[in-house]
Amino acid sequence: MLTMYGIKNCDTIRKARNYLEANDVAYQFHDYRADGLDAALLQKFIDNLGWEPLLNTRGTTWRKLSEETRSAVKDAASAAELMLAQPAIIKRPLLCRADGSMLLGFNEASYASFIMEKS
Repeated sequence: MLTMYGIKNCDTIRKARNYLEANDVAYQFHDYRADGLDAALLQKFIDNLGWEPLLNTRGTTWRKLSEETRSAVKDAASAAELMLAQPAIIKRPLLCRADGSMLLGFNEASYASFIMEKS
């Protein structure tokens, strides 16, 4: 079973969900805002992917932050603190398999490969 993490009103999440549904791929959706995000789960993401790829510095949420807040993000701990406070700043979607493997972002080719890898 796959779990997709993100925020339901994100355009990229919609594209990824449409792709999975069009290809009859079973998945569970975890909305950071509705379902929450705890420090242990975020740390698992950071351990697997690194904090830099997870932190979406190209999105609106990042751009709306003060320069002081942005410059305070210097390591995994400070990035995790910000991501827990503002989960919309996490790059999405994040697709996870039960075996712990993860795929960050969406494009059809990478999803096809990730899904077929262990089916």
